[in-house]
Amino acid sequence: MTENEKKSPTIEAQLTQLAEIVEKLENGDLSLEDSLTYFEQGIALTKACHGTLEAAEKKIQQLTDERARDDA
Repeated sequence: MTENEKKSPTIEAQLTQLAEIVEKLENGDLSLEDSLTYFEQGIALTKACHGTLEAAEKKIQQLTDERARDDA
């Protein structure tokens, strides 16, 4: 495990944080500036989660391909 992977929050933690941001934005009690800040954080978290899911999908595909080659 690389040093970066150790410091990165888990996707579960990111999704929890994203849900909290959505709740704050939907509540409607934030100023425009705060809303924009939370929106930006939400976009960044969404991108991070998407990247994590893409990496997992790629790893699964590699493992599946290796298994298929081994079985052939």
